[in-house]
Amino acid sequence: MLRLGVTSLQDAGRRVLVVMAAVLLLGQAAPVHAQSKVEGFGPFPTRNFQPFQLIFLGMFGDRATVLEKRALDLRVELAETSSAFIQNSQQINATLKFETLRAGLFFRYGLTDRVEVGLEVPVLYRYSGFLEGAITAVERMTAGLSPVRQQLENTSYIFEFNRNGTPLFNGGNGDVGIGDISFIGKYQVLLQGDLMPALALRFALKAPTGDPNRAFGSGHPDLGLGLAAEKAIAKNWILYVNVNGIFPTGSVAGLSLGPAFSSITGVEYLWSPNFSLVAQFDYYSSPYRDTGAKLLDRGVTETAFGFNYRLRPHLLWQVYGVENLDFTRDSAADFTLSTLITFRFRK
Repeated sequence: MLRLGVTSLQDAGRRVLVVMAAVLLLGQAAPVHAQSKVEGFGPFPTRNFQPFQLIFLGMFGDRATVLEKRALDLRVELAETSSAFIQNSQQINATLKFETLRAGLFFRYGLTDRVEVGLEVPVLYRYSGFLEGAITAVERMTAGLSPVRQQLENTSYIFEFNRNGTPLFNGGNGDVGIGDISFIGKYQVLLQGDLMPALALRFALKAPTGDPNRAFGSGHPDLGLGLAAEKAIAKNWILYVNVNGIFPTGSVAGLSLGPAFSSITGVEYLWSPNFSLVAQFDYYSSPYRDTGAKLLDRGVTETAFGFNYRLRPHLLWQVYGVENLDFTRDSAADFTLSTLITFRFRK
């Protein structure tokens, strides 16, 4: 079963490469279309914030359009993620409750009219957090307090994750450190026209700068390939789609890994030229293989909602929340609250 699953993923990865090569050739042969007058802010740069899948390359949500030549974006993001898991089986004993603050500094630069490059440097802080009260209040008002929250109601922080009696991951309350740095590139194949969407190829490389002993990094490089598309579908409405393949290398805590897939589908409503609302559906498969731990083996399904607000001509403020849908059960982080500020330096 495992061999068949890995083979299928490898076949899927080869198909993705073939499709991307075809798209690249199409971009070289096709005429450049005029850009639509409807200009949005793009999808939120969501990623899989689940703490043990966050250590891999995150192909965050992105637009298909690239920065104009010689323009520079500087983006600062703060994302607070609350996680709570319990699994006690013959193989896995895991009890986890903590929050992770991920501070990301992201630079991107318009290299040419069709190419942009970027660099992201994250810093991670793991602690007891501040979202517990809001999460439990919302749960009590809706479907009721979750069984995990009930069992850990009097516990502010716990990090115990063992497999066959051996610790898989370690993390202390108050741990802070740099994460894995990512290098990102994007090539715009097509500009948006009356019928054609904007389309771009994406490339990414993650360097192992984070400490794998504290679950701040995987300890190995990752590669990523993806496609991004966007299209104005009606007055003031824009649709965004991202599909990505992640290819980790090496192993994590002695666990075998394989290719992973992610997709982001978002719709943006432009309330005004300076304000918009965005809703997204995100899916992430897991790079782990047959570990016996639900939160490692299973994928993550989430929804995100928030707003974009242009404070100044070159200053953008974004706020979004990510709620787990947990279609596959016991794998997603509970909730993430994020705020971002982006400043654009023009040539």
